[in-house]
Amino acid sequence: MNKSVALAAVVMLLAGCSSRVADLTVASTKNYNLNSNNFVKGARVKAEDSAPVVLFPLGIPNVKTAIDRAIEKNRCSVALSDVVVTQFNHSFLFGKFGFIIEGTEIIDRSQSGCENAS
Repeated sequence: MNKSVALAAVVMLLAGCSSRVADLTVASTKNYNLNSNNFVKGARVKAEDSAPVVLFPLGIPNVKTAIDRAIEKNRCSVALSDVVVTQFNHSFLFGKFGFIIEGTEIIDRSQSGCENAS
């Protein structure tokens, strides 16, 4: 009996799920010139914004913050293309929950210092 209670407790602590929330062609939280002829595709990037859970959530995750973190991985990046937004909840009484953003960098080579970026 004690083993089954312990196993149930471990399963509940490790339980979690993720669900795909959105697929976006282009996403950005930055101001940039849409008429620039110097856009190139960069690397595939991933970032997240999450909040811890200790009996109850200790914060509020934000999609905008997750997008900002993904774009800011490269200083020449101004947006993301082929974006996937995933919401996850890896907690029961303890853990974390939040959003994961994955997309391809859109790099603007017309920005200062980004002429040779790719």
